[in-house]
Amino acid sequence: MTNGSLFELQQFETKYVPQINGTLAALTQQWVDQPILRDAMAYSVNAGGKRLRPLLTLAVLTTYQQALSDGQLMAASALELLHTYSLIHDDLPAMDNDDLRRGVATNHIKFGAGMATLAGDGLLTLAFQWLSEAELPGAQRLALIQGLSQAAGPAGMVAGQAQDISSEHQQLTLPQLAKLHRQKTGALLHYAVQAGCIMGEVSDEEQALLLEFADQFGLAYQIYDDLLDVTATTEQLGKKTHKDAQEAKNTYPGLLGVAGTKTRLQQVINAALSALSQLEQVSQRDVSLLASFCRYFKI
Repeated sequence: MTNGSLFELQQFETKYVPQINGTLAALTQQWVDQPILRDAMAYSVNAGGKRLRPLLTLAVLTTYQQALSDGQLMAASALELLHTYSLIHDDLPAMDNDDLRRGVATNHIKFGAGMATLAGDGLLTLAFQWLSEAELPGAQRLALIQGLSQAAGPAGMVAGQAQDISSEHQQLTLPQLAKLHRQKTGALLHYAVQAGCIMGEVSDEEQALLLEFADQFGLAYQIYDDLLDVTATTEQLGKKTHKDAQEAKNTYPGLLGVAGTKTRLQQVINAALSALSQLEQVSQRDVSLLASFCRYFKI
């Protein structure tokens, strides 16, 4: 198996990010009635971002040679709505109290904490409306709604966020930290791949390998985020850095140091690629596009 090239990933992004953005832009035209709420929701959705989660969904479908439909694009983009809600709420004064996200003022700085909370509420709810109304078979719509409910709810992302808050000023073990990250960050990335499997009607055996890749990728993503908080600048990330240590949060650099974190990151990336290698053997499909997502991590 080739590890996938950065050029392959860039080509994929060039093709599909505009389509995702176009789908997301529709919410300002037809999905929200209240003008200020619509502006607040659109502000954060359109502030940029990698669109990594819907891209992962579309990459699974592309790997399985699916001609992408408008319904699949809408369902994939729904995840970006929910992800954006989580960022808005994460930035609120009652949570991380951040004033910069993606290089611009956070939603509550721009619109106030009350309207920002409502914008997040609106995006969360709209994500499920999009899934329920996407032009897909009914069984697929139900499976997507169930999957996203579990990933985003009190057994997934919300649980991870709660654990993150309750663990401040407490030293977690490495397994405890990994579990926290699997929920807080990994759950939505797991679902992103799961959604592609659902819409692509992937077999149980191959889905298991894809989800193993997703889980390792999700852990790598959070480890890398921890690392960048220590090594990158505010200008590079578009958000404040060095906040984790200031707030006594549990991070990989805090437990392992920078060098140890880089070593652990490489181990997790290798595990993600190993799952794809097994998938290639089982499915006889070209998995280089999915492997190219691991080029996101620059160690």
